[in-house]
Amino acid sequence: MKHEWRKKEKKVYLPKEKPELIDIPEYQFIKLSGEGNPNSDFFAECIGVLYSVSYAIKMNLKTLKGKPQNYYDWTVYPLEGVWDISEKAKQNFNGQLNKDDLVFDLMIRQPNFVDDSFFNEMLEHTKKKKPNRLLEKLKFEKIRDGKCIQMMHIGSYDNESETFIKMEEFANDKGLIRQSKTHREIYLTDFRKVPEEKLKTVLRFELEN
Repeated sequence: MKHEWRKKEKKVYLPKEKPELIDIPEYQFIKLSGEGNPNSDFFAECIGVLYSVSYAIKMNLKTLKGKPQNYYDWTVYPLEGVWDISEKAKQNFNGQLNKDDLVFDLMIRQPNFVDDSFFNEMLEHTKKKKPNRLLEKLKFEKIRDGKCIQMMHIGSYDNESETFIKMEEFANDKGLIRQSKTHREIYLTDFRKVPEEKLKTVLRFELEN
């Protein structure tokens, strides 16, 4: 039976429109780091590279005669991004965000049975089928967010600050401390196809232990 994250992992990927506590275990991702405005061609190129390798992994595993141990079919996970601003921008920050100062790690989660060896094999496969300079910078990493606050944000990415205010107030009420201004976004809708006011994005930030 296919593992569909929208049905099997609702707690992780489909929170309500109010802040909630969650403990995120270790997951593994293919990841690409960059900086600059998310409206740029470079950002779109990063997304394309991540999906090209993710689907190479899925489709080749699906057709293998000798499946890996614990294999199961799955729906490709959504795009995620961890966001910060550059160190230079932090030193001169005046309260106004310049999107050109953004630093990001874009990633797509992979099932636990995918290992380094298969990732590297599919990376080389993609280089031959869909060559791109950014493939050289792709990484396969295990990441654990741990104790977090998350919330569903509906609408424009530019209005996310309103949701973060609610999340920080929730943290303060419970005596919890946000670890840093770095945060994670999980994109449940495609901004190229969905009206801005209907975009669904999971917002999440880590807490101090």
